[in-house]
Amino acid sequence: MNNKQERSVNKKGVKYNRKYFGRLIFFVVIAIFIVFTGRFFYISVTHRADGKNLQAKVAKLYDAETRQPAKRGTIYDSNYQPIAEDTTTYSVYIVLSKKATYNGKIDYLPDSQKRKAASLLSKNLNMSYQKVWTALNPQNKELYQVELGNAGKNISLETKKTIDQAKISGIKFIPSQSRLYPNGLFASHLVGLAENTEGRLVGVMGLEKQFDKELRGEDGIKKSSFDSQGTDIPGTNKKSRKVVNGDDVYTTLDQRLQNYLESLTTQAQDRYHPAGIRVMLMNAKSGEILAATQRPTFNPQTREGINDIWRNKLLVDSYEPGSTMKVFTTAAAINSGNFNENATYHSGSYQIDDQRVYDWDKAGWGTINYQQAFVRSSNVGMAHLEQQMGAALWKKYLKKFGFLKSTNAGLGDESQGSIAYKYRLDQANTSYGQSIDVTAFQMMQALSAIANGGQMIKPRLIDHVKDPNTGKTIYRSKTTTVGHPVTKTTSQQVLRLMEQVVTDENGTGQDYQLKNYPVAVKTGTAQIANENGGGYMTGDTNYTFSVAGIAPANDPKYVLYVTVERPKTFGSEGTATKMMATIFNPLLQRTLDDDANDAQVATQTVKDMEGQSTNSAVAALQKAGLKVEVVGSGATVKKQSQEAGAKLIKGDRVILLTNGPATMPNVNGWSQADVVKLSQLLNLKIKVHGFGYVIQQSIEPGTNLKGNMPLEVVLKSH
Repeated sequence: MNNKQERSVNKKGVKYNRKYFGRLIFFVVIAIFIVFTGRFFYISVTHRADGKNLQAKVAKLYDAETRQPAKRGTIYDSNYQPIAEDTTTYSVYIVLSKKATYNGKIDYLPDSQKRKAASLLSKNLNMSYQKVWTALNPQNKELYQVELGNAGKNISLETKKTIDQAKISGIKFIPSQSRLYPNGLFASHLVGLAENTEGRLVGVMGLEKQFDKELRGEDGIKKSSFDSQGTDIPGTNKKSRKVVNGDDVYTTLDQRLQNYLESLTTQAQDRYHPAGIRVMLMNAKSGEILAATQRPTFNPQTREGINDIWRNKLLVDSYEPGSTMKVFTTAAAINSGNFNENATYHSGSYQIDDQRVYDWDKAGWGTINYQQAFVRSSNVGMAHLEQQMGAALWKKYLKKFGFLKSTNAGLGDESQGSIAYKYRLDQANTSYGQSIDVTAFQMMQALSAIANGGQMIKPRLIDHVKDPNTGKTIYRSKTTTVGHPVTKTTSQQVLRLMEQVVTDENGTGQDYQLKNYPVAVKTGTAQIANENGGGYMTGDTNYTFSVAGIAPANDPKYVLYVTVERPKTFGSEGTATKMMATIFNPLLQRTLDDDANDAQVATQTVKDMEGQSTNSAVAALQKAGLKVEVVGSGATVKKQSQEAGAKLIKGDRVILLTNGPATMPNVNGWSQADVVKLSQLLNLKIKVHGFGYVIQQSIEPGTNLKGNMPLEVVLKSH
């Protein structure tokens, strides 16, 4: 083949190849087009890709869920006064970045508004203008936002509203739920504590923990849709969940008695410096706990003392009760036919096997009868009674009185107590409160049987639980009888003996006499085991001193139990009984006086005064026997310190905030709860020092008030 023919063949081959390649590309393009078209068609029909629902992803992209936090339920005292309630505070921050926009509008603080913003913030946050101005003009121009330090935190809702009303863009707020405990020290370990955890309040102690499920409620969910520009799309059909606020818990605590008890206990703590104190006051007929406290304790509002002790000593701690146990030994002996108050024995000491039981006065009082054994608090006399009953019968009565098992109060972890009962000496020891451990709740429950004609009543702290969303009461507690360890006749005989402890010239409880009321008492002095083992502590004050009282002795209504552990001194009182009387006597006296004067101190239900004329509101409240403090010079009541429906006692204080300019009142002598209510009404940032009643205030009376001013008060027990 010549060259010409070869070139012709090559041209035909190239042309053929190009034609073939062109067709291949054409078909490849067609195939790709078909694949993509099919893919798009599939997606458009099924709205799915890679196994995912594209409609749902797009909807999610332009949908938003906003959590609407539920209001945590309020814990109230028996007169519907809040002792733990929700409050929302805010922290302010200012967006400076000019990149911040929302719905096509600027969402930052423009330079032209900075002076106005600085003036507004300094006025409402009690911060100097210069400090605010410096914060709004940082050296680092790349900062997206700035904060204002402590002055910009814990801002009230009212202050937030005032700032919002200026409508200055770029000023933002972060809400935060917090818990308000207006009374400070107030049965703190029983009421408990709620803390903000990951944006919501969670109960971590006491009622706040035990009723956390009921108190916390259920957050709402608000669902909304918006377009690519961030603008809400009206009319979109999105399912939302309504907020369900938490249930309110109403306790049996009496605010007046509780505050008085806290004051008395703090005075005793400061004067005698004991290792611990327990106090419980209970209605003997109903089992309602009217007041209770412990030391060490803490202030849930300030958190002061929170690290000193976490456990509830009234429930968790078990201890040897000492001679207050003789109440139950004597009751068991009487009820079982093993007690003759006129029979005699030789006091001082008593040998059991190869060991001896001694009276607190080892020399004894010679030959005395069993009536005097109780009055003088003779260990030997009680050991004789235990031996006469026999170990099995005596232990049976211990269990009848509710010892060695939990009271199941429903308030958290609770000790069952314990007993050493193997040897005859141990068995005898339990008759006067050694070799057996009890709790304060067990003692209160057992004492109720003596006070209540042999009927033993379970202590209770909860009165009822109410759903604020419906207004319905979803739980109501009731008086619960948990046993009848002794007969009515036995209980009356024991009461008579306990009364003689106070009135008899040889009685150990003469320091507990009350004015106008007969009181039945039994004292106790219990040894404390060495922490390192090996017997008991020595020394005049290394004991658990206690007193159990029932009053009035002729018509029992109240049980009061006080223990003081290892005081460093008896102070000027000089004795353990006089030391404990500084708590026991005034608390029980006030309780009985209030009870006797029910007609004069009948509760008054506070009406809604908001919107009424100041003069008519004051007149109505004063007519009800209430103290009225008017803040502001306006003619109309804007707010009131007590919620409508609250039950107050004659002499309680109601603060009325009017629509006129407000000035600082003189709060000398006010309680902490009243000062906290004032700070809420006036948007003051309050700081409390001490406990009791106000003796000093940082803002002078008559000072013109503005939002978020700091108020410091110093309190002292009367």
